[in-house]
Amino acid sequence: MAVMGASGRMGQMLVQQIDGSDIATLSAVVERTGHDWVGRDLGEAMGGSARGLIVSDDWAEALAVSDAVIDFTAPVVSVALAEQAAAAGVAHVIGTTGFSEDDLAAIAHAGQTGRIVRAGNMSLGVNLLVTLTQQVAQALGVDYDVEIVEAHHRHKVDAPSGTALMLGEAVAAGRDVALADVADRGRDGITGARPAGTIGFHAIRGGDFVGEHDVIFAGEGERIVLRHVATDRALFARGALRAAIWAQGQGPGEYSMIDVLGLSR
Repeated sequence: MAVMGASGRMGQMLVQQIDGSDIATLSAVVERTGHDWVGRDLGEAMGGSARGLIVSDDWAEALAVSDAVIDFTAPVVSVALAEQAAAAGVAHVIGTTGFSEDDLAAIAHAGQTGRIVRAGNMSLGVNLLVTLTQQVAQALGVDYDVEIVEAHHRHKVDAPSGTALMLGEAVAAGRDVALADVADRGRDGITGARPAGTIGFHAIRGGDFVGEHDVIFAGEGERIVLRHVATDRALFARGALRAAIWAQGQGPGEYSMIDVLGLSR
């Protein structure tokens, strides 16, 4: 397994998870050109002893020695890497969020020849929540207003979170509508009454929230709240590693964690 963005919080978590695996081994670690980790021993860069693995900025070199690459970086990196990984026959696990529609189209194109697992959240619990959200939305219909509230640490750069958008897509799928047609991303001023059938999004940023997501179905006389709280980022790394291993037995395509977990059946 190769890890992109090795110096980041998720990158270092991924290194630790792969090191602890009895199935996978760490084959390469990559950072952006000019980063002060490039050319250094990974162990020393992480504050420990040397381990004989040098941090590189050469994507092709990393892909050449790997069966999979795990990528929690930035949209511009993930889109470019998707094509290179597909050409190299290397499975690409994408935990990056904040993609544009054009970015997603490019990744889908790479998935025609490559193996891609992309998810806004890699945790088992969140993906179970996505499945439940779709089922509840389908059962309740538009008589229940839906609000999605998410909270993350102050350093997160995109909003709503990728997980919140996954949950919004699940509500939209349950109602058989397109999320783009019904999303309401925040309110300010004299907004008027809430339009029926819209899906509201609200983002909280501050402190050290790892990730909290609530899906609120608000009806007349009752509220149903589906909630997931993450307390340890290691769960995302564990999910990404599981996805990278699962992808080894798959044909070309763009998959999600729902597929990895067998919840799409």
